[in-house]
Amino acid sequence: MNEVFRLYDQRKQVVPILAWLSDPSQLDDTCRRQAENLASLPFAFRHVALMPDTHGGFGMPIGGVLACEDIIIPNAVGVDIGCGVAFARTNVAAEVLTKVQTSQGTLAQTMIADIMRSVPTGFEHHQRRQPCRSLDTARGKLTVKGDLPDLDEGYYQVGTLGGGNHFIELQEDQDGMLGIMVHSGSRNFGYRTARYFNQRAKALAGSLSHNVPADYDLAYLPADSADGRQYQHWLQLCLDFAEENRQRMMLITKDVVNRSLKSHAKMDMDITLEVQAHHNYAVVEEHFGRKVWVHRKGAIAAQKDQWGVIPGAMGSYSYVTKGLGHPDSFRSCSHGAGRTMGRKEAVRSFSVDEVMNDLKRRGVVLGKVKKKDTAEEYRLAYKNIEDVMAMQEDLVEPVWKLMTKAVIKG
Repeated sequence: MNEVFRLYDQRKQVVPILAWLSDPSQLDDTCRRQAENLASLPFAFRHVALMPDTHGGFGMPIGGVLACEDIIIPNAVGVDIGCGVAFARTNVAAEVLTKVQTSQGTLAQTMIADIMRSVPTGFEHHQRRQPCRSLDTARGKLTVKGDLPDLDEGYYQVGTLGGGNHFIELQEDQDGMLGIMVHSGSRNFGYRTARYFNQRAKALAGSLSHNVPADYDLAYLPADSADGRQYQHWLQLCLDFAEENRQRMMLITKDVVNRSLKSHAKMDMDITLEVQAHHNYAVVEEHFGRKVWVHRKGAIAAQKDQWGVIPGAMGSYSYVTKGLGHPDSFRSCSHGAGRTMGRKEAVRSFSVDEVMNDLKRRGVVLGKVKKKDTAEEYRLAYKNIEDVMAMQEDLVEPVWKLMTKAVIKG
């Protein structure tokens, strides 16, 4: 089991930093500086927790957990509010993906092509307005002003994948069963909401009771202030929209998979388990006897026996887990493998051919419209998911290990 290490310079920090890493040297300079900034906040509660996938972000490290009393920090949530993962386990043996041939190639290739015809990727949106419960509920309740998102735009974005590290995957678990995984977020809603309220927090900085240095990029809002309450409403919309976005893509994917199985393999598919886990959000929870705002930026909740999903890098492995409820992590765990290099550095370091050949050797089908940025998500630009899981044995219990068989990227 990994030994959690503690960083605490009482001359600068209000609270300690607890890191689920093998060694302090695994903290990159940006991540360490940002963690020290968090630990220096006058309203930081108990300690700052860093998950084993942690790396530098904007203001707060990805893979960081921060608790505050009566304070909410937009940049400690991030720009892709509600980004998360949906997983469905099936009763179908995954070998059918490669053993069954169609006019388009393997069954996996056929499924990926059919999914891509129904799910816009990258910056593409639906051409027609889509039904969306979360937006219908929000209309009339939220005031749209300034640079806040236009609710009408969301009806064209729901059910779209986006780009970056978002994906749709067909996977095989250790029992040989087929799994479906979708990783996406709140699309432009989260980005514009985060940007707007971070600017509002910056504008209010001089009038609030706590002084936070501007270069920390951690401007805050009192939770019970007008702006704080408004941010919470928009935060909830983004969470609801992101979950509905994943659900829509999951429904499309399950439908394509089921139809393909019926048509080409004379099989019916049943879903035996579904899990949802989001990883960029803030929520009121009780920890160490206090009600606090827990900010999980690139971290998921890992309450005792709570199902979780921890995806690895493209063409690698992912895990479905159960939480162990460790109090010192604020009952949290990592949200993925965690990057070791930025996207631009990855593109400079690895060629498209190198990545494509690696996927081919591993038997992974890739569905992607534009290939030139494929190296951004190369598995070697990320930490090894096995190392990450080993460093959080006290946070989660692995239930299923899932190997990528086919993946769609934006």
